[in-house]
Amino acid sequence: MSSTREKGLIVSFGEMLIDFVPTESGVSLAESPGFLKAPGGAPANVAIAVTRLGGRSAFVGKLGGDEFGHMLAGILRENGVDDKGVTFDEGARTALAFVTLRSDGDREFMFYRNPSADMLLRPDELNLELIRSAKVFHYGSISLITEPCRSAHLKAMEVAKEAGALLSYDPNLREPLWPSPEEARKQIMSIWDKAEIIKVSDVELEFLTENKKIDDESAMSLWHPNLKLLLVTLGEDGCRYYTKKFHGAVQTFNVNAVDTTGAGDSFIGAFLSKIVDDQSVLEEEKKLRKVLRFANACGAITTTKKGAIPALPSDSEALSFIKDNVKRSNNPFKSPKLRFLYCSSC
Repeated sequence: MSSTREKGLIVSFGEMLIDFVPTESGVSLAESPGFLKAPGGAPANVAIAVTRLGGRSAFVGKLGGDEFGHMLAGILRENGVDDKGVTFDEGARTALAFVTLRSDGDREFMFYRNPSADMLLRPDELNLELIRSAKVFHYGSISLITEPCRSAHLKAMEVAKEAGALLSYDPNLREPLWPSPEEARKQIMSIWDKAEIIKVSDVELEFLTENKKIDDESAMSLWHPNLKLLLVTLGEDGCRYYTKKFHGAVQTFNVNAVDTTGAGDSFIGAFLSKIVDDQSVLEEEKKLRKVLRFANACGAITTTKKGAIPALPSDSEALSFIKDNVKRSNNPFKSPKLRFLYCSSC
């Protein structure tokens, strides 16, 4: 069995921030009696999801030179994430997001970025040596919204690709952050044909295709020649997968959802952790389905606690969860009244 040090490195690029999650679900921000401070930001969530599962990861991004920024860098280190790609901006604050939890555990966001430090990362601040060491380079679209971070994103992606990394893209649409839906669509698609793995939710599929139908034809309209795998998460219907040779669906799990924040990041982090050293998964359907079942389990577990990073599971937790669900499904006398777990738009 390979040690953690021998495993391939997954480098995650983008934003890390503080999510303030209401202590009470089903109320507006104004009505909430209090908030739980939770570290978050999709790329950082993915990096920590990987290390929780025993993999190797690094995070590249910029934080404010404030208490929150140094706290977040500490959380990366505590979770075994390489932080050599983290820089600090003494003149900008770490980004904040207030997250409203509806009664179904799904979320709405209010962001505080004016501008935040992550938006100010410059190409000349990138740790190129770290990026070149990536076996998988993972990123979202929020870093494409403004300069100079957009140029830093494009540079990092180019360097990773030249070094032979597999490029993984989760658009992670946050529409309120963009000047307009049209601009969001344009910029998200501007780097679409570079990625070899793309994960979108049904909500993002609808948004990008401007088509209300969530079906194979709609998904395949996003296919491009360099793509090896397209993943579409479908809420209570699990996920669908598309490759050049085959496609199909994998059912998800049922849990009592408390907070869906970070479930999609847990899903893709789990997936990448399993394929970083075995890319034959992308070619063999049986292997792929097994990995996607594991990724679904990780997404499920993440919804059972508040906050993203605090809820990310370990490998043993995920395997135990799958085993327990198999036992439950094989027992005809037990019909658990559990609610679908994770949000399709995570």
